[in-house]
Amino acid sequence: MRIIDLSSPVDADAWEPDPVIHEILTPAEGALHMSAEMKEHFGLDLDPSVLPGGELLSLDTFTLTSHTGTHVDAPSHYGTTADYGTPRHIHEMPLDWFHRPAIRLDLRDQPVGAAGVDVLEKAIARAGRTPGPYDIVLLNTGADIHLGTQKYFTDFTGLDGQATDFLLDLGVKVIGTDAFSLDAPFGDMIRRYQQTGDPAVLWPAHFAGRRREYCQIERLHNLDALPGDFGYTVSCLPVKLVGSGAGWARAVALVEE
Repeated sequence: MRIIDLSSPVDADAWEPDPVIHEILTPAEGALHMSAEMKEHFGLDLDPSVLPGGELLSLDTFTLTSHTGTHVDAPSHYGTTADYGTPRHIHEMPLDWFHRPAIRLDLRDQPVGAAGVDVLEKAIARAGRTPGPYDIVLLNTGADIHLGTQKYFTDFTGLDGQATDFLLDLGVKVIGTDAFSLDAPFGDMIRRYQQTGDPAVLWPAHFAGRRREYCQIERLHNLDALPGDFGYTVSCLPVKLVGSGAGWARAVALVEE
């Protein structure tokens, strides 16, 4: 079995609207810290110099949002109430949603904005397979070429509300994208709202989750490395963050060989 990494990194050196802070306690600093903790809490003295190289263990502290890097959005991210009942947090979601056959849809020819049902129908025809119940849909928008830059957050293709419902009508429970969001960029949505006065253009893909229970995988990467548009399993198990509207995931494709 070949494993293809479909995850984008969490990198404190990359540009993020909510910057990532990465603090490192080195192995040498860890030895000094442990020595001080042992003395303070247990009254024990241990000279760090007796450790190999005077080092103990490193410790990394990251400060970041649950929507940084590749992550899964839970229904509770979309709102506090839903037509189907109380929206579930990420730790409450069934794991079998996130280890399923997948189908990749090519949207790389689409401009910045929100793609509709007609775009998805053409992409499905090109792929040669219609997504079925519980299949994971991967939207290959090509947005990950801007990963690590400000353009990644402003130049990409999302879905409109009808396109999102179209996939959910097929029984899809998890929709993934290599873009920052399953919705169109913020600026695009707000400009269209100002032009039309129609609130339905604002976050329609996310707000669909108030009517229909489903999850999104955002900020995927490397979808071009897949061997085709289907014929593999995607595993994107979210981290069990209790009470959270999202959880980080190491998304991979499992290809039988």
